[in-house]
Amino acid sequence: MTDETIGGEPVTDQMIQGWADEAEAGYDTEKLRKRGRPTVGDGPGAVVPVRMDAALLRALNARAEQEHVSRSEAIREAVRAWTQVA
Repeated sequence: MTDETIGGEPVTDQMIQGWADEAEAGYDTEKLRKRGRPTVGDGPGAVVPVRMDAALLRALNARAEQEHVSRSEAIREAVRAWTQVA
């Protein structure tokens, strides 16, 4: 038995053996939680730094909050509209 706990409960040898048996049996990788950021569009995204003055940044933040979207999504939407890309 170890001195480790999970949620305040002591970890037992039986718990460890059960986890080992589960791992040895294998996992359905399709059911595992995906990690990382969700994709936006086709393929991997590129980070594009943009400089803005304080007034423009305040306006962007206010509009994004009003529309209940992230600042990044607001910028993407504006660029899509300007470039007429769906």
